[in-house]
Amino acid sequence: MQLVVIGGVAAGMSAAARARRLDPNLQIIVLERGTQVSWAACGLPFYLSGRVGKLEDLILHTPEYFERERNIRVRTGAEVTAIQPARRQVVLRGGERLSYDRLVIAIGARPGRSIPGADLPHVFTLHCLEDGRRIREFIEQRRPRCAAVIGGGYIGLEAADALAERGLPVTLFEAGPDVLGRQDRELTTRISRHLASHGVELRLNTPVGEIRPEAVAGVSAELVILALGVQPNVELALEAGVELGPTGAIRVNERMETNLAGVYAAGDCAETTHLVTGSPVYLPLGTTANKMGRVAGANAAGGREKFAGVVGTMIIALRGLAVGVTGLSLAQARKEGFDPVAARIEAPDRSRYLGSRPTTVELVADRRSGRLLGGSVMGERGVAGRINVIAAALTAGLPLEQFAQLDLAYTPPLAPVWDPLLAAAQQLRKALT
Repeated sequence: MQLVVIGGVAAGMSAAARARRLDPNLQIIVLERGTQVSWAACGLPFYLSGRVGKLEDLILHTPEYFERERNIRVRTGAEVTAIQPARRQVVLRGGERLSYDRLVIAIGARPGRSIPGADLPHVFTLHCLEDGRRIREFIEQRRPRCAAVIGGGYIGLEAADALAERGLPVTLFEAGPDVLGRQDRELTTRISRHLASHGVELRLNTPVGEIRPEAVAGVSAELVILALGVQPNVELALEAGVELGPTGAIRVNERMETNLAGVYAAGDCAETTHLVTGSPVYLPLGTTANKMGRVAGANAAGGREKFAGVVGTMIIALRGLAVGVTGLSLAQARKEGFDPVAARIEAPDRSRYLGSRPTTVELVADRRSGRLLGGSVMGERGVAGRINVIAAALTAGLPLEQFAQLDLAYTPPLAPVWDPLLAAAQQLRKALT
């Protein structure tokens, strides 16, 4: 039996590693068109800021490690140009053909660049290791005096904060009225004020139609980072007869199977299910990619594992502020057909006599069923733990009444008697009555 994995980053290497654990005799070949595998894309903004000293620190494992320690053959610089399911073969650039018994497609996504002027020498994306290297070299060698970031998603926000940390005045352009795609005015306002205090001006409702040599939308910019989201790489799969879902990414079931026998897909090229709405969703995040890849690899090796889906949990780290979101915002829940009610509170993150800081929590629930639908957490400390509690509750389908009675930890240096999550839940209970 031979398993071929196309793509050697999060989903691809997770698939290969899981398959190897389940079947020590399986022949596994990973084909990666780049030069590196298994690296931390989410660390790129912190490499730009200088908090990560060397780009090599973002490389988790080398191809040699997988071959030596895992008995997984890894071929870098190996670009697949065609999949031939009738022959169970893949074709590499140059004409070489490889046979497979099982195939995992983990070819990721590519950054959007659909703006005139995106090919100018001072314009970059932040998607791969080479992007990070090029931007940091540009900053250190060319010493730009001002920068612009286009796109208010999590990459755009962290990139803008990273450039500001290096002392650059930054203008962040967002075409819509809010950041992070949450349609949450209060969350956007809080982030905007925080960014402004660190030298980043957020301009909402400002679509950028063109990038000029030294200006974006009339604002001087000697360095520009495009953070316009990503598009799933589906062309290779589509040409082979793999079906796409309503999101435009590859359609898979809970076992990561495509419509083609023996062919699986995982990571940023595939869609999954949103556990709150029950609908297909495209959420290209490293956490999701690793889980999908693990399940795809297990089943390609003969296992019977499932990946039910996600609730859309995400967190960003800005200097002095973390923002976590999960599930649906009030506006998103209304758009999905729920009858949502929300409550937002500010509460101390630990006992006041030990130096508390304010934490803001919003919870959203459905009026008809009392089911928890989503939430957000903003603050300096403890944000990851609190947003993960909400995410766990959403995954379990907890009603608000049960969430409000969660037995959460208390000790004065770390958390108050009434955790901000429980304070928000009590406020939301009142709003539902």
